Amino acid sequence: MERHQNSVTRTPLNSVVVQRRSKSKSYRLSYRSCLGATSRLCFTPALTARRLNTSRRAPKSHNITEKVNPEKLALLVKTEWQLSYVSPLYQFRHTQLKSYSRQLSAFIAAEKQQGLAVEVEGPQKTFRVSFSLVQGMAESDDDAETVLIQIHSKPLFARQDEPQRPVWSGWLTCINGNPDYLRSLPKDFICLPLFGSSGAEALTTLVKSWFQQFFDCCFGPLEISHTCLQWLMALWTNCHTESSIQHLKMIWTLPVVPPLQVTYTVNSEDAWELWSSVRKEKEKENKAGEMAKDEEENSIDIEEVTGFMQGLKSHFYRHFRLDLSAGSLDQVSTALGSAKYKGRIKISNSRYMITTLTLLTECALLKMPI
Repeated sequence: MERHQNSVTRTPLNSVVVQRRSKSKSYRLSYRSCLGATSRLCFTPALTARRLNTSRRAPKSHNITEKVNPEKLALLVKTEWQLSYVSPLYQFRHTQLKSYSRQLSAFIAAEKQQGLAVEVEGPQKTFRVSFSLVQGMAESDDDAETVLIQIHSKPLFARQDEPQRPVWSGWLTCINGNPDYLRSLPKDFICLPLFGSSGAEALTTLVKSWFQQFFDCCFGPLEISHTCLQWLMALWTNCHTESSIQHLKMIWTLPVVPPLQVTYTVNSEDAWELWSSVRKEKEKENKAGEMAKDEEENSIDIEEVTGFMQGLKSHFYRHFRLDLSAGSLDQVSTALGSAKYKGRIKISNSRYMITTLTLLTECALLKMPI
């Protein structure tokens, strides 16, 4: 109960109630927001940083199973998600999730009746939407609680007693968001910049359309950049002594005709040995600069990340005489998770979910069109 009260306070409740805009006007405002034109966020005094942080805390194991509903956590961990960024939501309230469930259900039904919704895995009889909180994931007082959305349905000719099954899932989250940016937003806005979806693209489009019309927001694709993929490699490898990464796998594309795809898999112990040598070298430099020991151990710098990557590239070149620097890194994976440049992420170990989502939240905030 206490946790629920905390989560509610993370939605700005002291805002002035205003009359709901018409759907068409709301959509126009959202569309203009995406193009960078005037919107309700035009007076935001602070902008997000334009590049990833060059230093971040070393990942720590979080036993979030003690704080997060096990069923919801299992869904988040088992699934591969397609990522998008979302601009701040206007007058979104965590206290109104039941109402949002009914409204989105009605919206999908109306679109389906008009023939605008593509059928999902054959004709569906009805769609039932549920919004729920995923309490326990917020890491700071500025983070809004994560929201989970599920769409259930059953085939048109299913037996009457056959239960509905989930056909689509999605979530919105903000983990360790930039406090300066979050505090600079007008009071009627809430920021849940990272959106993950799993299911039919037609339903994803409908969900995004509903959010855009009702909360004056916009969505955009969130690619996981080359730099972000390198960070994930380093952060996951750093966890090896606590949770074995089992392997470090990379998929590269080299610019030849036709394009050459290279799969590069490194034994977990070899990856850890290389990472440890990079960390020790950095520690020597820090000791020379008289940096506190705790600060050394609890942070990872971009120089260590690039040094780790350069070591992997050099090893590959010695064996195969192929320079991976000329190509692009498309995918990385370990036993802790996998990530693809095209914006797909799978988190395989809940203990390091917070570390991964913190980095992805930062990436999403960099895409804010304001």
